[in-house]
Amino acid sequence: MRSTPAPRQPIFQLQQPGTGWMAWLNIVWSIWIFLVPLMNPGAFPGWLLPTLASYALFLLMFQRVHYGDRRWIPWLALGMGALGFTLTPLNPGAQGYVIYACAYLPFCLAPRRAIPAMVLVLGLYTSYWLMLGLPWLFVLNAIVVGLVVGLMNVHYSRRKQVDAALKLSHDEVRRLAALAERERIGRDLHDLLGHTLSLVAIKSELAGKLVERDPAAARRELDEVSRVAREALTQVRSAVTGIRAAGLGAELASARLLLEADAVELQYALAPVRLPPEIETVLALTVREAVTNIQRHARARHAEVTLSSTPREVKLCISDDGRGGAIAPGNGLSGMRERIEALGGRLRIESAPGSTRLEACIPLPRAAGHVPEDDLGAAAA
Repeated sequence: MRSTPAPRQPIFQLQQPGTGWMAWLNIVWSIWIFLVPLMNPGAFPGWLLPTLASYALFLLMFQRVHYGDRRWIPWLALGMGALGFTLTPLNPGAQGYVIYACAYLPFCLAPRRAIPAMVLVLGLYTSYWLMLGLPWLFVLNAIVVGLVVGLMNVHYSRRKQVDAALKLSHDEVRRLAALAERERIGRDLHDLLGHTLSLVAIKSELAGKLVERDPAAARRELDEVSRVAREALTQVRSAVTGIRAAGLGAELASARLLLEADAVELQYALAPVRLPPEIETVLALTVREAVTNIQRHARARHAEVTLSSTPREVKLCISDDGRGGAIAPGNGLSGMRERIEALGGRLRIESAPGSTRLEACIPLPRAAGHVPEDDLGAAAA
């Protein structure tokens, strides 16, 4: 698996989905190629036709850079630079082509190579400009803008590589978690059904042998088989309920990965309480919805999740230092409230500028209670 974009992937696909058309906004800056001679009438005779011809070639190369095979970008950037060198004696505004060339080098070279390449191109162009006897003050525009745009794209390209590597690490964590869960389910079902099915097989075989000699004993064995089968069915249903339940610890680990990808620090602490699957599922979904809202809307830097309990109820608190303010209840918050209230609980949200706090309280059945700290070892962080 790759941690960087595929070589054939067009540049526009490195952006957000549906924004491929935005690449053409970059063409606006090429207007300076025409403005320089237009703002100095008579200073550059015969500039128009060569400029139009070069611009047609530039548009073709621009389209291929953004929508074609990325492996061609070095040659296309070189072609844009060549247009700038060729046209500059007739139109100094051709420095715009050199700036575009510097802008695209970071998409085809590693940062440690892209920056020296930009410096080399701009250095050669400056020497060529001075050799032509053009005012040195105007070439500073090409140097400054070329370096600034190029360095911005170095940062952008590097950020995309880091994001791709981070996404791969998240996918790997999820894959390993799913693999561990499948192995756990396999072990649980083996332990649960192995002994039961062996017992059913033995008693069924015994009943078959007794059916003619001692029908009453055979019936007792069949009744025992029926009882064991019903118990096994009850145990399987209980196990499936636990399998389907969303784990609070796993949800918090996933939440930390999600928020850390946006530079939001998440701290959480869970009290040592054994929760029924239906309550744990509701709390896990509450964490998921709240963390999603923090990641999308809060603009926070820190978030905290705590789980505390009394013999009568369990309380989940989620807070952040985001922008806060008025909260418009949407489908997510409405569904969160409905799930909590369906278990006899209550949801309270307090939001002020600079902080938001969500508190969910759910009553505990009598069977639930505190468990030893060792049972939750990795649940708190």
